[in-house]
Amino acid sequence: MFKIIEAREAIDFIKDGDCIAINSFLALSNPEALHDALYERFAATGSPKELRLFCAAGFGAWDENRYADRYIKAGAVREIVAGHYNSMPAAIRAALAGEIEAYCLPLGVLSHTIRAAASGKDWIISEVGDGIYCDPRIDTCALNGISNRELVKIREIEGHEYLLYQTPKIDVAFIKGTTVDPNGNISFEKEYLTVDALAMAQATKRNGGKVIVQVERVSHEFSRPRNVIVPGILVDFVVVCENQNETIEYNPALSGDMHVPATHMDYFVNKLSTSRERETGDQTADIIGKRAARELRAGQIVNIGIGIPEMVGKYASKQGILKDIAITVEAGGVGGLPAPGVAFGATIGADMICDMATQFDFYDGGGLDICFLGGLEADARGNVNAHKLAGGYAGIGGFANITQATKTVVFCMSFNTKGLIVSNDNGEVKITREGAVPKFKREISAISFSGVNAIKRGQRVLYITERCVFELTEKGLTLKEVYPGIDEARQIRGMLDFEC
Repeated sequence: MFKIIEAREAIDFIKDGDCIAINSFLALSNPEALHDALYERFAATGSPKELRLFCAAGFGAWDENRYADRYIKAGAVREIVAGHYNSMPAAIRAALAGEIEAYCLPLGVLSHTIRAAASGKDWIISEVGDGIYCDPRIDTCALNGISNRELVKIREIEGHEYLLYQTPKIDVAFIKGTTVDPNGNISFEKEYLTVDALAMAQATKRNGGKVIVQVERVSHEFSRPRNVIVPGILVDFVVVCENQNETIEYNPALSGDMHVPATHMDYFVNKLSTSRERETGDQTADIIGKRAARELRAGQIVNIGIGIPEMVGKYASKQGILKDIAITVEAGGVGGLPAPGVAFGATIGADMICDMATQFDFYDGGGLDICFLGGLEADARGNVNAHKLAGGYAGIGGFANITQATKTVVFCMSFNTKGLIVSNDNGEVKITREGAVPKFKREISAISFSGVNAIKRGQRVLYITERCVFELTEKGLTLKEVYPGIDEARQIRGMLDFEC
C-alpha cells in the first residue's frame, strides 16, 4: 500500500550501497525534489553512501549544483551506469578522475535491460554494439581503470555472434509523474515523456526494492485506466511537490495538451532555446542543415539528433516537407518535431509518445528510413566517433541503436572545429576562418559507428559538412559533392591526411 510522505522520509529508506534507477531523459522527467532530499541527508549524516546509479539516458541539467550531480560531487556515489554523460558535469569529472566507477552503454540497450529485469532476466542479447567501442573485442564501456565489471559478453548462437548485456538489480526507483489518485495510480499528464517508468517500477519490485514517485498534485478522483502510467500496486512512496522546479517551463505543445500543425512549427521551435552558442556570423550549422534536408523524401520515417542535426528539422519546416514525413525521437515521440537544446528528448506537437523501450524496438527492427546525427570525428573507413571527446566524455546516447538498422544514415558534422567561421554568400560557401581541429582523419580515438558493418548491412551513409559531402563506399570515404565557392584541392583534399 502506497504512502504519501515527505521527500526526506522517503530518502530514509535508501541504504548504503543501494542501486538507484533514475527514470529521466537528461533534464526531462527528472525528480529533482528526490535528488535534493538525498543530497541533504548525505550532507547532514554521510549516508546513504556507496550508491550505484543506473539510468538508460542521462540524469543531469548541465549544472553540477542540480539533480544527482550534487551528491555525486559530495561523494555519495560509488558507481554509475548510463547512456549519456554530457549533461552531468560533476559525474563525468569524477569518472575521468577515477574517483567513481563509470560505464557507458547504448541508451536503447539499457532501456531494454530495464524491461528484461522486470521479467527476471539476468541478460539480454543484441546485435547493437557489434564492432564499436562497447564490443569487448574492440574497446571498453568503462570510463576509467577502476571500472572492472563485465557488463558485456560475446556469445555465439547458431553460428551468429551477439552481444550479451547484463540487466540491473534495482533497489530504489526514482520516478517523476504529475498526479497520484486515491489508489496510488500515477499519471503523467504534464510530463513530456514516460521514459521507462512502468518497466522500471516493475523491475524494482521484482528485485524487492522501493518505488518512490514525485508528483505535482493529489487527486481525489480516480484516473482513467488508460491514463495510468504506473499503477498503485507498484508504488511504495509518493512525494508531493506542488511547485516543481523545472529546468524547462511547462509547455503544452510538448506535453501533448496542444497539437501543433506543421505550419506553426517554426514559431514553437523559436520559442525554445537552442543547444549551443555559435559565433556571430557563422553559418556552418545552417549550411549543413539545409543541405541535409535535401535528403528527405515524402513518406519517410525519420530520426533527427541533437546539435547541428536540429537544423534539418528547421529546414524541413521551411521547405514545406515536414507535413509529408514522420519524425521520431528516441525518447518516445512520434510525429511533430524534436524540441531543441535543453528540451531535447521532448517533441513539439507529437502524435504519440510511447515508452522509450518501445521506440527502440521499432528502431532496432529497422523501422527508420533515414536518420540525421552529429559526430565528433570520422576516419577514412567511415567509422564515426560520437561519444568520446579529447579530455572529456559525452556518452553514446541513442546513437548506436539509431544507426544500427536505419536504411540511410546521414552524419551532420563540420569539416573541422574550434574557430571555424563560414558564410553562404549568394549560393557560394566562403570559409572566413578555418577551425584548428580536423574532424576527418585517418584514425579516430573511439568508434561509435562502424563503417565496415554498415557496408555489410547495405546501408547508405553520407557525411554532410559545410563545404562538401562524403559517401561511404566499400573503399571507405569517397568525396561525392563539393559546394560552389569551395576549392576542392586546397580546402578539402589538401586538408585531409588520407585519400578519398
